[in-house]
Amino acid sequence: MRILIADDDPVSRRVLEATLRRWGHELVVCQNGWQAWQELQKEDAPRLAILDWMMPGLSGLEICRLLRQRGSPPYVYVILLTARGLREDIVEGMNAGADDYVVKPFDKHELEVRLRAGRLGELRREWLGAGASASGEGR
Repeated sequence: MRILIADDDPVSRRVLEATLRRWGHELVVCQNGWQAWQELQKEDAPRLAILDWMMPGLSGLEICRLLRQRGSPPYVYVILLTARGLREDIVEGMNAGADDYVVKPFDKHELEVRLRAGRLGELRREWLGAGASASGEGR
């Protein structure tokens, strides 16, 4: 699976990058929010993004909002990865448009399950899109 990761902290970014590469994922690695947003605007942008909440330029939260306001396909499944672990933070992140939320330092087993959920969501959207096209719906 092709995944965009964006984290301004080099240590966190390297740990996440090493973990995901070990699992066989292809990565687009970004060091700040602006870079992540530019990558997500591309036609071949990854369909899954793991974003740090607090980054220079645009925060992960702001990117979530922009993606959801954009509203055009393809859908990007967003996991916020952040040190902010209060219940209110989780609610704020999800209200901004995140699909999932993982608190740093991340547990690799939890992250793996969250990625699987994101992949299943992508497959479901593809299936529904193909079904709608084949049946003439959605035109």
